[in-house]
Amino acid sequence: MRMFATCTRRLRFSLGRFSRDEEGVSAVEFALLLPLMVTLYLGTAEVSQAISAGRKATMTARTVADLVSQETNVTNAEMTDIMNAAVSVMYPYSTSNLKVTVTAVNIDANSKATVSWSDSYNGTARAVGSTVTPPSSVVVPNSSLIWSEVSYAYRPTVGYIITGTLTLKDQLYMAPRLSTSVSRSAN
Repeated sequence: MRMFATCTRRLRFSLGRFSRDEEGVSAVEFALLLPLMVTLYLGTAEVSQAISAGRKATMTARTVADLVSQETNVTNAEMTDIMNAAVSVMYPYSTSNLKVTVTAVNIDANSKATVSWSDSYNGTARAVGSTVTPPSSVVVPNSSLIWSEVSYAYRPTVGYIITGTLTLKDQLYMAPRLSTSVSRSAN
C-alpha cells in the first residue's frame, strides 16, 4: 500500500509539472494545424487555377467569334490562323484538352436556324444544313450569326482524386460586322 501511495504521489507530481510546462505547446499546435493550413493553401491554388482556366475558355470563345465576325469570307488559311489564335489565348494551359468549334448559322424568315458551315479544332464540326436552336434573344429573322463554342477539360493537379476532370465550357453568338453573313471557302 505504501508503494501505491508513493507511485500515486510521483504520478501527481509528474502530471502537475507536465501541465505547467509550456515549452512544446507551439510545436504541438503547429503540428495540429499544419494539415489544415496545407489543405487550405492547396485548395486555394486549385480553385484559382480552375477559375483562370475557365476565364481563358471564355476569352477563347470571344476571340474566335470576334475574329470570324470581322470577315466576309473565311479561307482555310484564315481559319488556321483563327484556330492558332485560340490556342494562343489558352496559353499556358495545354491545348490537347481544348475543343473549339465555330459555326455560321443562317436564320430564315420563319426564325429557323440552320448551319451554313462549321469548323472545329480538336472537336467535331457541326453538319451543314442541320438545325440548331440559338437563344431566342439572338434570333432575328433573315439574318446570320457566328457561333463560337469552347470546351476545355481541366484536370486539377492535387484535387483530381476528389473532383476528377472538370469540363469548362462557354459559347458566344455574334452578328457578322462587315456583311450580312460570313461565307467559307476552301482557298
